[in-house]
Amino acid sequence: MRLTRRYRFSASHRLNTPALSLEENRRLYGKCNNPYGHGHDYVLDVTVEGPLDASGQVIDREALDALVRERVLRRLDHKNLNADVPELAAGVPTTENLAAVIRGTLAEGWPLAGRLKGVRISETDRNIFELEA
Repeated sequence: MRLTRRYRFSASHRLNTPALSLEENRRLYGKCNNPYGHGHDYVLDVTVEGPLDASGQVIDREALDALVRERVLRRLDHKNLNADVPELAAGVPTTENLAAVIRGTLAEGWPLAGRLKGVRISETDRNIFELEA
């Protein structure tokens, strides 16, 4: 059985890599290379799978919500991903990289019943990224 819970957070970032020239960065990242950054209202889906417990549930939803709040939302909501998230500060904070950071943060020492199946993050209506655990 799988359960997917949905969470929302807002954050800003600027896509830019020092490995490229200013013009190459503008060409590659377009408006996402704005020197002042830009923001997104992200939608994060966290999927857990496992057998049903005696209560008929795959996981305690309140415990999952608390874990996501503590490990993910508190660290990312209303933050500048370039400056406030060490795992992203050294690279390019693409949503692909953001998904990997979220997955790794949740998977490390997973304390809940069931197992983390994966994360799905929507940056826009057209840009959606999925990563299995």
